[in-house]
Amino acid sequence: MNIIIDMRKALAIDIGGTNTRLAVVNEFFEIEQCVIKPTVCDDKDKFMQNIIDGIHELKLEGVESIGAGVPGVVNREKGVILDLPNVHVKDIKFAEILKKETGLETHLRNDAEVACIAEAYSPKAKKYSRVFFITISTGLGGAFCVDKVIQDYVTEVGHTVSNFDGYFEEFSIITGSKFPIFAKHFGEPGLTPKIMFEKARQKDKKYQQITDKWLQILNKFVRLMIDSYQPELIVFTGGFMKDKDMFFPQIKKAHKDVKIRETYFGTNAGLIGAGLYALNSK
Repeated sequence: MNIIIDMRKALAIDIGGTNTRLAVVNEFFEIEQCVIKPTVCDDKDKFMQNIIDGIHELKLEGVESIGAGVPGVVNREKGVILDLPNVHVKDIKFAEILKKETGLETHLRNDAEVACIAEAYSPKAKKYSRVFFITISTGLGGAFCVDKVIQDYVTEVGHTVSNFDGYFEEFSIITGSKFPIFAKHFGEPGLTPKIMFEKARQKDKKYQQITDKWLQILNKFVRLMIDSYQPELIVFTGGFMKDKDMFFPQIKKAHKDVKIRETYFGTNAGLIGAGLYALNSK
């Protein structure tokens, strides 16, 4: 006799600056179907039509709601995208448009927030009530969960202001899009993170010093997040983790009072978190 388990499912949408991923995610953190479409920039109508086209490529049988994570600022209550700076679209009635298209309620949050939700539910987080999520890539983002519930007052933590030798916003210059500002301070306006790490690996003293300064700034950011939110677990992800050998061991060593590890769900954290957010929202 076969026993059929009726699992709850959500349509998850993870919008990135390069690609938009759409998937059917079930309550056991499994991605049952997935479609990847290049993100359309600069035109909000075409941006939305691209997402709608992706939805129609999926089988939505059994899907009860939609969850979406987006790289920017949203009005969660109204389901409106206010601004996606890297995609160059704004003022989109996201939930309203998708409700008309699918008949499903849509729950919208920042992409770091939904990824944090996924990590808070992961098997590696079972012992921890307070989970902080940090992504270091094109931008510096973060979010905070307490007992698997995202905390609304944590927004755009990467924009935290602190003087960098009296000139720069310390925490917005150490990542991809703002890295040239950091590099210019050392007389290296064309420097990229890849070059910095490669030359530091080659024992070039100048670039080892630049890397040390970058790490010093990142450590200050991590310490500020620890002091501000008192997490028990910090999860790291993002493009910079490709060079984790250059900084991640030092980060963990500098903050032994908190458990620090890499993301459990990897690049799927945003999708899984968007699905879980939808399934756990009223």
